[in-house]
Amino acid sequence: QVQVVESGGGMVQAGGSLTLSCAASGRTSMTVAMGWFRQAPGKDREFVAAVSWISGTPYYADSIKGRFTISRDTAESTLSLQMSRLSPEDTAVYYCAATERPIYYARSYSYSDSYDYWGQGTQVTVSS
Repeated sequence: QVQVVESGGGMVQAGGSLTLSCAASGRTSMTVAMGWFRQAPGKDREFVAAVSWISGTPYYADSIKGRFTISRDTAESTLSLQMSRLSPEDTAVYYCAATERPIYYARSYSYSDSYDYWGQGTQVTVSS
């Protein structure tokens, strides 16, 4: 079992920056990948970014590519999401997720079904 807890959400003006953090605990030595998803009001949960825990290879949704950077610290079992040039469209609850199951295809990093462990989410609100 792995537990993940997000932090760092808040309110920011359009064009601003924010960094989210996710702390993993429990059986973290078996982690294969971690990622960020978000859900805006009235919309489905969508993929934001993910990283292979072993190789560090990042994966990004097209909508945030070039604005967000995902990084991991394997020693501390933490995941970060640096967000810049935020817009009101980025307003959502951001969820951290982790998995111990193998991921064989790059596209699978973006599937919520690939992840077994989820945090409670942290709210990000971008005002115009």
